[in-house]
Amino acid sequence: MSLLVVDDSAVNRRVLEATLRVEGFAAVHSADSAEEAFRILRLNERVKNTDIEIVLMDVLMPGIDGFEACRRIKQAPEFADLPVIIVTAMAERDSIEAAFEAGASDYISRPISRVELHARLKLALTVRREKAERQAREAELLEMSRKLEAANRQLLELSRTDALTGVANRRSFDDTLELECRRCRRATHKITGPEHLSLLMIDVDHFKAYNDLYGHPGGDRVLTRVAAAMKAALRRPSDFIARYGGEEFAVILPETSPEGALMVAERLREAVEELGIAHAQSSAGPHVTVSIGAASSNMPEALGLMLAADNALYEAKHAGRNRTHGVSCESVV
Repeated sequence: MSLLVVDDSAVNRRVLEATLRVEGFAAVHSADSAEEAFRILRLNERVKNTDIEIVLMDVLMPGIDGFEACRRIKQAPEFADLPVIIVTAMAERDSIEAAFEAGASDYISRPISRVELHARLKLALTVRREKAERQAREAELLEMSRKLEAANRQLLELSRTDALTGVANRRSFDDTLELECRRCRRATHKITGPEHLSLLMIDVDHFKAYNDLYGHPGGDRVLTRVAAAMKAALRRPSDFIARYGGEEFAVILPETSPEGALMVAERLREAVEELGIAHAQSSAGPHVTVSIGAASSNMPEALGLMLAADNALYEAKHAGRNRTHGVSCESVV
């Protein structure tokens, strides 16, 4: 244990140092003033001397007294838990109260008893080390809690993400569509007027024929590239793309009119076509393409909007594929 004795009396310092060494404390530093104690602790420097474990501080010193010195030391965050024991010949109550108000952890009166000194030092050191151990445990628990939260967030993200394409999965789509439908219905009743929620249902044209010709690994690569191209073509953070199932995708477009939904649908269709992935068995063209059905409503219900978008997708496919078709299911507000 490393101790610092602060006393302007050389005699008192030598006596206290000798007593401490007899008690087995070899690392004893001494200062004849508060300023010297500050220098040893490097109180006014950016990097403090935290090797000192206990300070024995005399009260009556010229310049800065022990109470003020204790107060300044304890103000440094690095020394908030450093035990400072006030050494005084005054046993008056106000002196003791002043010591504790200054931040002292204990006090001892002269003449100093070796037994009492040893007991108070042991108590101060025990309290400090127990507090340090408790803080270390709390820090460890906090870190474990942070790691657990991060792992839970990652698991939640994985549970809502399609493993193949990296976009949202069906579960996430269902939850998001229901949430956006409720939000749109609430917003429609506001004085600002109705807004629309639009939904795109997307199908990769002749995907079974692609799998039969190029194999399922090739089909998986197509789905991944198609998903990435469409996701990149969405320009707003609120636009939401998910793999609906198999070769089908869905895109939720909050605050998007029927005309706006068709514009987005066409942009997605073009993005996929521009990939230029060869598809020798497609009647829609020489490359992999998608057909898109768009539905919009100002009072949407999830099931109704999905059925409308699915019907629009059927019309797009029936018309020859590699195209978009939109419907509007308006409600009177």
